[in-house]
Amino acid sequence: MVHLTSRTDPGPDGPVVGFVVSKGVGNAVVRNRVKRRLRALMAGRLDALPARASLVVRAQAPAAAASYATLGADLDGALRTATRRAGATR
Repeated sequence: MVHLTSRTDPGPDGPVVGFVVSKGVGNAVVRNRVKRRLRALMAGRLDALPARASLVVRAQAPAAAASYATLGADLDGALRTATRRAGATR
């Protein structure tokens, strides 16, 4: 799940990304692995985000068992949807 908004406050010039991985995803080892994978996947996708974007990526329970490729595909789909919705509300 991805939430995308545009920042109006004076802050960093580039996009800001945060991650939420709750205990429902798994124990601490699993949650940290999911966060590391999501961080690595987002690093290659930051250029596609608007400069003033604030993005929150919330991992669901199936992310714990997903392969790296599946997690990347799911993230791409969620980013497309969030970008489309953010553009529609402007």
